[in-house]
Amino acid sequence: MISLTLAEIAEILGGHLHAHGTAGPATIVSGPAETDSREIVAGGVFFAKPGEVTDGHLFVRAAIDNGAAVAIVDHVVAEPVSQIVVADVVTALADLARAVVARVRAHGDLRIIGITGSNGKTTTKNMLARILSDEGETVAPIASFNNEVGAPLTMLRVSDTTRYLVSEFGASGPGEIARLAGLVNPDVGVVLMVGMAHAGGFGGIEHTVYEKGRLIAAVRPGGTAVLNLDDARVASMQEIAAANDESVLWFGHAADADVRVSDVAVTGDGTTAIVTVDGVDHPLRMRVLGAHHVMNAVAAITAARAVGVPVADAIARIETVELAERWRMQPMGNASVRIINDAYNASPDSMSAALRTLAQIAEPGQRKVAVLGAMSELGEFAGEEHDNIALLAVRLRFERIVVVGREARRLYLAAIAEGSWDGEAVFFESADEAFEYLKTELRDGDRVIVKSSNSAGLRHLGDRMGEFFS
Repeated sequence: MISLTLAEIAEILGGHLHAHGTAGPATIVSGPAETDSREIVAGGVFFAKPGEVTDGHLFVRAAIDNGAAVAIVDHVVAEPVSQIVVADVVTALADLARAVVARVRAHGDLRIIGITGSNGKTTTKNMLARILSDEGETVAPIASFNNEVGAPLTMLRVSDTTRYLVSEFGASGPGEIARLAGLVNPDVGVVLMVGMAHAGGFGGIEHTVYEKGRLIAAVRPGGTAVLNLDDARVASMQEIAAANDESVLWFGHAADADVRVSDVAVTGDGTTAIVTVDGVDHPLRMRVLGAHHVMNAVAAITAARAVGVPVADAIARIETVELAERWRMQPMGNASVRIINDAYNASPDSMSAALRTLAQIAEPGQRKVAVLGAMSELGEFAGEEHDNIALLAVRLRFERIVVVGREARRLYLAAIAEGSWDGEAVFFESADEAFEYLKTELRDGDRVIVKSSNSAGLRHLGDRMGEFFS
């Protein structure tokens, strides 16, 4: 974080400073901000955020022991540390992020790129960060820091020398993207796709379109909207861009996309494609598995182009990326039993993409095995969407469909109804039961995809399988 005095922080947050010991209003603080006391380092700022399970105020002492210089609290705590009392700790976190980014932007060369979409945000963010890191100091989220806490914490990592801030904006409910993007008003806004992810929380797909479009509405006038021309819902956001005096850069398979992708091929070693810009074809050879990740790569290339990075340089840097993110199409196991752990999250679109990827890379004679858990946050659409995934798995001729968890039982029943009644589809209440089955069921030549929403916890089952078959 940039250097600020305790008085400046208190003023920004509209809080009351209770200085401790030799500290006073003029004391300078420059350590990183955290909401997890275990992550605090010397000179850090601890936001004592109330949580669903516990309360950050209970961990102020732990933060002090790790070197916290100041705690942001909603009431004075009896601990020996300077404290700034605010009305709401999460709101204060956002307020400080807004102010810090504004100061760096006013006095430096900071460019801000915001990314949203129903799928692919984290992979695109990682690829874009890899591209930009060779251009200058780049700050990007750790893992999927894209909510009301993670996004501001990422923003607070900028310094006076930061050249690029890549922000990932997720949302579990209405208004969240508008609030988060409004903290920084990006120079470039990237919308990847609009699918059924979180449709239950938004009340339907059209509401999802509106919420994702709030990123484009938040882009600074004169900025750039990077939009997926293949997705009609995303393409419609050009109207928002036009109203906000933004230029538009298109990516996709369509012939008139500014950055066009074609000839996508997936093998067990990676994914290849041709990227065409201004009539020039550029081969793309990614180590990351999955045709769907090509679109994430092209989105990152387009966003980089919006801030002046040559296409050839962007492609060369993406080709060095070995893994999109942990638990995202992560290869595990050995040459005989290969496991792809893609169970960090799941939506109908990403579930379908994962199944199709495994079907593409499995060679004749190799069994295709799907280990599937529930997709969350689909609301009234959950039943139908789980049915659709079961239908796809059967039609792609998966030799084994292993369904795990009560929330996903409908997927199992739908697979049986579609035709997997002769032992191809099996159901287990727990990951432990599934693991015991898979230890003896999997054999040489099997290709396995593990896919579920985060809440289903199958990513840990994937890890266990990967270790067992390594």
